[in-house]
Amino acid sequence: MVERVANGIRREPMKPSIGEDKLSFRPPAVPLVTHDPYFSIWSMADNLTDEWPKHWTGAANGMCGMLRVDGKPFRFMGVYKQLAPMAQTNLVVNPLTTIYRFEAAGVRLTLTFTSPLLPDDLDLLSRSVTYVDFQVQAIDSRNHKVALHFDVSCDASVDKAEQKITWSRHQLSNLIALSAGSLDQRVLARSGDNLRIDWGYLYLAAPQNQVSASIVSGAAQMRDDFVNNRQPNPNDDLRMPRPASDQWPALAFEFDFGRVGRGRVERHLLMAYDDQFCIEYFYRKLRPYWKRKGMEFGEMLTLAEKQHVSILKKCRAFDARVMADLKKAGGGCYARLCALAYRQGVAAHKLAADFDGTPLFFSKENFSNGCIDTVDVTYPSAPFFLYFNPELLKAQIKPIMDYACSPSWRFDFAPHDLGTYPLANGQVYGGGEKTEENQMPVEESGNMLILAAAYTSASCDTEFARQYWDKLTQWAKYLEKKGLDPENQLCTDDFAGHLSHNTNLSIKAIVALGAYAQMAKVLGESRVADKYNKLARRMAKQWQKMAFDGDHYRLTFDRPGSWSQKYNLVWDRVLNLNIFPPEIARTEIAYYKRIQTKLGLPLDSRKTYTKLDWTIWSATLAEKHDDFVALTDPLFDWADTSPSRVPLSDWYETADGRHIHFQARSVVAGIFIKLLADSKRLK
Repeated sequence: MVERVANGIRREPMKPSIGEDKLSFRPPAVPLVTHDPYFSIWSMADNLTDEWPKHWTGAANGMCGMLRVDGKPFRFMGVYKQLAPMAQTNLVVNPLTTIYRFEAAGVRLTLTFTSPLLPDDLDLLSRSVTYVDFQVQAIDSRNHKVALHFDVSCDASVDKAEQKITWSRHQLSNLIALSAGSLDQRVLARSGDNLRIDWGYLYLAAPQNQVSASIVSGAAQMRDDFVNNRQPNPNDDLRMPRPASDQWPALAFEFDFGRVGRGRVERHLLMAYDDQFCIEYFYRKLRPYWKRKGMEFGEMLTLAEKQHVSILKKCRAFDARVMADLKKAGGGCYARLCALAYRQGVAAHKLAADFDGTPLFFSKENFSNGCIDTVDVTYPSAPFFLYFNPELLKAQIKPIMDYACSPSWRFDFAPHDLGTYPLANGQVYGGGEKTEENQMPVEESGNMLILAAAYTSASCDTEFARQYWDKLTQWAKYLEKKGLDPENQLCTDDFAGHLSHNTNLSIKAIVALGAYAQMAKVLGESRVADKYNKLARRMAKQWQKMAFDGDHYRLTFDRPGSWSQKYNLVWDRVLNLNIFPPEIARTEIAYYKRIQTKLGLPLDSRKTYTKLDWTIWSATLAEKHDDFVALTDPLFDWADTSPSRVPLSDWYETADGRHIHFQARSVVAGIFIKLLADSKRLK
């Protein structure tokens, strides 16, 4: 039954949230607002009222939510003073939505954050707009007078709280919009890892017919007014510019729900960021993809509001479909991990438009070194994009291919990166453009061949491989010479140091040569295809003899008794190359099950730490569902109990569950590989 109310907002019975029938899960951090490496806000606590929300780096990005029921105030977000918290009764994290439920004084509040990162709609995916929806209903037999306050601190628009900010308000069609930004507006002036944005403007917007008050002032004053049931100050605070830490200026809306009974009453607002320019690509400043046709921010925000209902409907349908597919592929624990990884994996990128409108998708190595468009970061995240939209993978590897074909790159192996985020002006890792020292020649060459072949297979686009065939051939020839028994060098697990005779790196080179042969066949290069297919199979037989160690395969060819995860082998299955005999994977899976710990399978015999993405890749080698579950359920247990309250880490210690440096990285999107492998989209 649906009832009309005075302001046009519908009341209707509560519907169960997607995932409520699934097992409970305490994420190490909960995604709230997730769009790119700068606009990424999380709750890093069990309850939304335990701490202030934070940027993925751990810097404060304060948001405060309060509900007043029959004159009595409660808080549902943030830790403002000693105000009593509402009881948090449920939390569900789906791929696109985070849903909290709270109860107090006979009223239930459902709070939903939706970042609509729908992979088949690049315009929508590139908009930095999160919808925040509030649904209120009575859970007793009474009617209650309800009002709500929501504010966001202006420090979300600067790197450091001591930086000076300004703010303003805007009328956009039927929207009231409040904004704040740094005084200096040094667009794309700095690069680095542990940095927040300090240019562009943070926006909070809401439909005018839903808002009872819009406020721009110091946070304490506006919150005290709401707690004490006072009318908010009708005048904006005009003492600016001033540091973001000076009385913590904030943008706020208040909503009067009137008298609320058993029917649901809804309000919503939009949190958004206008970064104007987002990436410097070889000294050209690029705009976000949605701006490629000249759309202005106000126009986009108005459109986002107009599409609010239809977008939320699409997101709910997407969440339901993906969660069902994930559970079928890997079980409930796997589905929950993937749901948590989804927005993180996308939001560690920025989708920009080149001058001709071509989409370019740039990753950032969050808390690993801050590099942009790193090849061995794209490699682990690729399964996600191959499954949901291969064009997003192409948008990551095209800039690398163009760079490798330029005079700036003079080596006969593939580059590692394009610079330090957000400046993509040339490699900075290892020897950069100058020397081979500390490069990853076999790693990145193998990665690029596998990625190019996977994109070609998933998209049926042969022109991309044809355009760069000479460069791909150069890398294949390099691996032909250097790939079987790699010299002392780094691989993607560079935190473990240099390693020679690396068996897993050798697998990558062999699979990459098979992938190159597969591309050659598609392009009609039959002689090349035949040559490299035979070469890869011959090398695989050599590998099996060189690496065998009784009941498993070694970490390095020259170390008896050593072992490692052979996660690179998964592409032999995903690409349907069938180069390596199946007994290798069977032997490894049996060994992994014997040596894994309560919190996961260590990466190799040298240390007790592991990698989340690689463990799921290794588990995907299993032919039996029960074996996959046996190797991946401990990863869920780790995420559910880890003492490190940070966005999902991919590198952690199996002994105690603590994360090691890495957090909020895009590579966690790679755990979708089981879904990709089962889908047979690359077969």
